[in-house]
Amino acid sequence: MTPQPIRGYATTPYGQMHYAELGDGPALLLLHQTPRSHDEFREVQPLLAAGHRVIAMDMRGFGLSAPLAAPQTIEAIADGAWALLDALGEQRVAVLGHHTGGAVAIEMAAAAPARVSALILSSAPFTDAAYRQGHAGGPGVDEADTAEDGSHLTKLWALRQPYYPPGRPDLLDRFIRDALAPGVDPAEGHLACARYVMEDRIGLVTAPVLLIGASEDPFALPDVERLRSHLTAAKNVETAVIEGGTIPLMEQKAAEVAAVTLEFLG
Repeated sequence: MTPQPIRGYATTPYGQMHYAELGDGPALLLLHQTPRSHDEFREVQPLLAAGHRVIAMDMRGFGLSAPLAAPQTIEAIADGAWALLDALGEQRVAVLGHHTGGAVAIEMAAAAPARVSALILSSAPFTDAAYRQGHAGGPGVDEADTAEDGSHLTKLWALRQPYYPPGRPDLLDRFIRDALAPGVDPAEGHLACARYVMEDRIGLVTAPVLLIGASEDPFALPDVERLRSHLTAAKNVETAVIEGGTIPLMEQKAAEVAAVTLEFLG
């Protein structure tokens, strides 16, 4: 039987942060995409837990963690992640971030380089001036005004469906549940990325970095090389592209993600 994570709440200066943890050893923090929760790592967390204390959190403003008022920022979300780790007594961690979580992971490593032992960036965006200009009007996905007939639910589903693997409505079910969590604004999480001036921060990352790309993720795959070229102070940078991977890479290709991550962490 696959071991199940233990879930809990940690009291922080920003309110309570919800998390799920599994395993023992050096800490590995998992940061999800917008508008997901720790549930995004349901499949991969047990695979990573051999030899690590794997902590999958609901980032600040998502899931069951403390809310975050608009306009949300990557810096504020990163502060919430550090507050959780402080409450759990972890001073030095490896951080894996997927999509929005990758931007948060970069900010964590830039703000406290001595505390980040390694950085795994999965389908992370490179949020430079061109990105900010292109996303200033909104993300283009995960935006649906609540309708009396419930049609906003099918709209949310339809906006994501082209970027999810065929035959996996279960993954879209999980996305919908997180998108509708109380207090969560799916569009605002994307806008936080559009506000982040990454080009001023990424050069401060000194930890070793693994860049994970998904071959069928049209939004993030081009950013793998952009990120690599700007990680000028990182101890070393490795790249892995997972064939057939889409936006829900953590759920869809958990074994492949775990394999490249564990090999990188060594």
